[in-house]
Amino acid sequence: MARPRGGGDGDSDGSGRGRGGDGGEPEGRKPVGGRGSNGGRSRRKELGVSCMLNTEVGAVLAVIRRSGSSDGGSFLPSPDDGNPTVATGRSDSHLLHSLKSLRSLIFQPGVGEWRSVEPSVYLGPFIEVVQSGDVPAAATGVALSAILKILKLDIFDEKTPGPAMPSTLWTDPASEDAVLMRILQVLTAVLRNPASLLLSDHAVCTVVNTCFQVVQQSACRGHLLQRNARYTMHELIQTIFARLPEIQAAEHSDSDTDGDGAGEAGYGARCMVHIFQFLCSLMNVVEVVDSGEGTGSSCSDEAIQLFALILISSALQRIIQDDLFHHLIHYGTRASPLVLSMICSTVLNLYHFLRGSLRLQLEAFFTFVLLRMAAGTAGAHLQEVAVEGIIGFCRQPSFVIEMYVNYDCDPIRRDIFEETVRLLCRAAFPTNTPLSPMQIQAFEGLTAVVDTIAENMDFDRCPDGETYQMAITEFKPFWLERSDSHYDDPDAWVEFTRMRKLKKKRILLAGSHFNRDEKKGLEFLKFSRLVPEYPDAKSIAFFFRYTPGLDKNKMGDFLGEPDEFNIQVLREFTGTFDFSGVILDTALRTFLETFRLPGESQKIQRILEAFSERFYEQQSADIFAGMDAVFILCYSLIMLNTDQHNPQVKKKMTEEEFIRNNRAINGGKDLPREYLSELFQSISNNAITLFGQSGSAAEMASARWVDLVKRSKLDEAFILCDYEHRLCRDAFAAIAGPSVATLSAIFEQTDDEEILHECIQGFFSIARISQHGLQDIIDELIACFCKFTALLNPYATAEETLFTFSNDIRSRMATLAVFTIANKFGVSVRGGWRNVLDCLLRLKKLKLLPQLVVESDKSTDSTSDFSSHVKSESGVLFSSSNTYRFGSSGGDRKRTSGLMGKFSQFLSLDSGADSLANVCGEFENNQKIIQQCQIESIFAESSKLPDESLQNLGRALIFAAAGKGQKFSTPVEEEETVGLCWELLVTITLANIHRFLAFWPQFHDYFTVVAQFPLFSPCPFSEKAILGLFTICLKLFSSPSAHDKPSEELIFRSVNLMWKLDKEIFDTCCEGIAESAACLLTEYRGTIQTLLGWKTVLQLLAITGRHQETYHQSVEALISLMANGKDITRFNYGYCMEAALGFAASKTSQMEDSLRIIDMMASSVEWLIQWHKSGHAESGGLLSNASSCSVEDGSKAVGSSGNVEASLFVKLAEALRKTSMVRREEIRNHAVAALRRCFAAAAAELEFPPASCIGCFNHIIFAMVDDLHEKMVEYSRREGSEREMRSMEGTLKEAMELLVDVYLRFLTSLHQSPSFRTFWLGFLRRMDTCMKGDAGLLQDLVPKLLKKVIIEMREKEILIQRDGTSCGR
Repeated sequence: MARPRGGGDGDSDGSGRGRGGDGGEPEGRKPVGGRGSNGGRSRRKELGVSCMLNTEVGAVLAVIRRSGSSDGGSFLPSPDDGNPTVATGRSDSHLLHSLKSLRSLIFQPGVGEWRSVEPSVYLGPFIEVVQSGDVPAAATGVALSAILKILKLDIFDEKTPGPAMPSTLWTDPASEDAVLMRILQVLTAVLRNPASLLLSDHAVCTVVNTCFQVVQQSACRGHLLQRNARYTMHELIQTIFARLPEIQAAEHSDSDTDGDGAGEAGYGARCMVHIFQFLCSLMNVVEVVDSGEGTGSSCSDEAIQLFALILISSALQRIIQDDLFHHLIHYGTRASPLVLSMICSTVLNLYHFLRGSLRLQLEAFFTFVLLRMAAGTAGAHLQEVAVEGIIGFCRQPSFVIEMYVNYDCDPIRRDIFEETVRLLCRAAFPTNTPLSPMQIQAFEGLTAVVDTIAENMDFDRCPDGETYQMAITEFKPFWLERSDSHYDDPDAWVEFTRMRKLKKKRILLAGSHFNRDEKKGLEFLKFSRLVPEYPDAKSIAFFFRYTPGLDKNKMGDFLGEPDEFNIQVLREFTGTFDFSGVILDTALRTFLETFRLPGESQKIQRILEAFSERFYEQQSADIFAGMDAVFILCYSLIMLNTDQHNPQVKKKMTEEEFIRNNRAINGGKDLPREYLSELFQSISNNAITLFGQSGSAAEMASARWVDLVKRSKLDEAFILCDYEHRLCRDAFAAIAGPSVATLSAIFEQTDDEEILHECIQGFFSIARISQHGLQDIIDELIACFCKFTALLNPYATAEETLFTFSNDIRSRMATLAVFTIANKFGVSVRGGWRNVLDCLLRLKKLKLLPQLVVESDKSTDSTSDFSSHVKSESGVLFSSSNTYRFGSSGGDRKRTSGLMGKFSQFLSLDSGADSLANVCGEFENNQKIIQQCQIESIFAESSKLPDESLQNLGRALIFAAAGKGQKFSTPVEEEETVGLCWELLVTITLANIHRFLAFWPQFHDYFTVVAQFPLFSPCPFSEKAILGLFTICLKLFSSPSAHDKPSEELIFRSVNLMWKLDKEIFDTCCEGIAESAACLLTEYRGTIQTLLGWKTVLQLLAITGRHQETYHQSVEALISLMANGKDITRFNYGYCMEAALGFAASKTSQMEDSLRIIDMMASSVEWLIQWHKSGHAESGGLLSNASSCSVEDGSKAVGSSGNVEASLFVKLAEALRKTSMVRREEIRNHAVAALRRCFAAAAAELEFPPASCIGCFNHIIFAMVDDLHEKMVEYSRREGSEREMRSMEGTLKEAMELLVDVYLRFLTSLHQSPSFRTFWLGFLRRMDTCMKGDAGLLQDLVPKLLKKVIIEMREKEILIQRDGTSCGR
């Protein structure tokens, strides 16, 4: 291979021959400065060059003489020649003279610095030998060798004076291969020489042309020459275009000079343009397209096409012409796989360097070549090459987002990105097993697209789905709006692009409606604000012009209608075409390919009139005299098209007939014959395609390409953009459905572990992307993986499921993927939590769940101590320690690689000699795999979940705990499942206690819903729920930042709901409830803020106090509360008395405890008096409600008076009254005595109004007396109950004394009541009833009490006798 600088070959040849002539050097010429002198070295080099030139001249002369004497050549005279004059002329020929002249100059004293000598002096003789046609081939070869040595020795450079380097080196085409090889070497050396910068554009083009002639000649020569010629051509192209970045942009003159006068400036972009045109001409497609011949005919050899493609690929860096893409598209649909592959590589190069100006060309290439070939329309081999070409594009970093922005978001462009990915999905979708190479290729392309989007999205910020919502609020013209007007503001540009995509979606939907019903389609345009509110012809015209897939027949009928609005739309529609500079048939083809001409002649006439007017307006030539001539000629062309291409027409029109038929149509004159002839030939060779329903072009015809080139000059440039998370999200949303379906199908059917691994990676990339407002996709992923786990097969037994899980790597990978997605991407999971939980519960049934412990937040309060003592009844608990954290910022790619590392580790479990299956057994191996799922972190780290995701997770847990979708074989299994669900629900609640109000209202609603399930079983749901709820309650109270009135109200509502669902839970959960209630009263009683909270806690405390095992803990809590007293307020006083009643009247209560509680109840009246005196602002609506809720019918009357303390006193008295009815006499009597003390203390301080006094008597004292008397009578009638009767008689005696005492204390107030007469009669009736009984004590006591009352009433002048009336009136 020739090197750019002089090397060993040139130096050795030159120095060897130079030494042969060294004897001629004078002895006086020796180095002056010694061995290291620069002058000496320079002199020796100049001497070496002189010797080399001398040797080469001698060699050329020797070869010429030898050839002439050996074979009788005509160059030198022979002795036998009969023409001495000619012989003499030959001997004095110009070539010999030039060579001899050069030899005579070599060693002249004046010639010492060869770099200062003009190169033509020593190159000219050798070039003349090469260019001469009379010298033998051997002499030509030696001359070429001499030139090559001179070039390699760098004797001259760009600073050497004189003419430019040689560029024309050509000899007879019949030259030997060795000569042609030497020519190739010289051409390469010419362009690699430093002085090549001085070559003119014309000279460089000549070098390339000379090399290409050798290439052509080598086609019929040896294989070695052919390879060298092509390689040299390749090197020349690379060398020339490598200088392109160094060329400065300059203004070129408009003259058509060939560059001869610009030799001093050196070659530049002009020669590169000419060379590139020359390369494109090697693939001339116009003749093939216009000839209408089939695929088999071609005007160029395939080898030449392939060679041209190779050269173009190496040269294309900064320059391209429009014709190239036309050739590439044409041959791309007709070429062999090898040529198609090279075409794809060439276009990829163009995309890299020139896509900024190739927007429409790239769209056409994808539309007419790649997508069509990849669809399999041209055979499997071309399909595979096309898919490979698409993959090459998909692997480019910016391809995905740029294709989406430039095409899919442009209303008038095709959805290139979406169509490409959908095609990859179709090609990769498995139809059999194993996958074919082409399917694997398409699968790799699909994963490359998904991975590219995932890798370029910003995961440090994942906005919710509402951020991505967009709506069209008003109509704005958008069809031809350019995006470059928004470049200054990146955010505005992104929103503009997304809005264009939204409008494009609506346009396609409107087109679908239009195809079904024309009116509905236009109405939908108005409804979607894609057209103005009032009819606008231009908007409808744009809709017809640029919407793909419209029904062409309906379009033609609409445009041909005679209505004024339809005519306006037709004019606006034709106004969207640019017919300037094109011939009539090309314009007509372009126009008619957008719709189908209707069948009615009047409609055709209106359409052609509009077309003719538009065409005539845009014609710069004076061919047509008026629009009428265009209109008539259009009709004539349509008729000609029918005549030439309708098989039913037997006799075809000739060109002469066509010209004759169109005479005098141009304003009474004839159109140019050449023009008509060109039209006839064009129509005859290529029919005007009248499109049908689809309207899709079959191929890139010349007319279509001309229109594309014209539009590309006006269209905005290709948008070069970076990845932006909103655009990436929208791009993936367009391909999510087929992508997930294809990956799922491949994962299901393939057995290749590497492909399974790539599928998992693709799914993870999809999950990462779906965090940006595409939660439904993550739910779909989880559903797909759950299907592959084999855990949810309802028809498989536990043994069958376990066997499948142990022996199917797909099942285990899917299981690991389910929980990995739940771990890492739980922030975006919504309905998928149900599937995750189903898998978890199935693992529980298979006994594969890890036995870990929940570690709640450690704190110094007793909540943590209590939580640590709440035991798991399911046997499965989860640790809060985990590896993956939801939504953490930064390092997302590292975590993803960590996940893939986990899968790699997982795959290693089934391979190698150290397999866990061999060491620990199958079951242990399965457990090891489940441990890698990090299931516990899903719940322990749920604090990172957004509200909606957390609500869905809680819903899944609650519904599963209620038995929704679950089948239990045994009660034990049901209990364990419910327990596990509640433990997990408690775990996520504790982890999110700081935002309790954000999710618990929904949880409570779910409790209400499951309670109404037809087959809902309260047990064990309520048992597990009540314990879990109290754990949450304690955590809530221990968190000051989370505890407030709404939160407290919510949690106690849930507690009340659960214990009311199944009151038998106190038999099984009594200890836990008592412990929780006692903990609340002892440690958090000062923080209970709600009425419902106090009511619930005190009620549950009283209920648990009835059980022997929890009595002491409960009663101690109540006594502690009442003994302290500071936490009892008017707010909770009533519920406290109710709880005290429960303990005092309980059969299980110990005597001393009951008596102590009764005394505390009696002492509590002091609190009422103190509150009444203080009058602090604790009364009001809430306290009134509390009072009214705390008392029954009688006390409500007291509370209605507005005296809150009086109503609370009624509650106290009511509790003591009920206590007086217990069986134990000591407690009864103690309660009556306590009640007496209470009335004595309250009579003077609480200021009972008359109505309240009567209410107290009616509902407390009278009721107590009546109940005691009734009970005494009952015992008196029962045999063997004399002791109980006497005991009850003693209590009744105490009650009667209480009655009289209280009556006298409230006598003044009672007398003021209007109903005192009725009250007094009731008082006397009860006295009479007790006195008439068999009780001896009462018969003696009642008269005394009655006497005392009458005396007191007389003293106060309440009971007096008046004239004509009885006492008391």
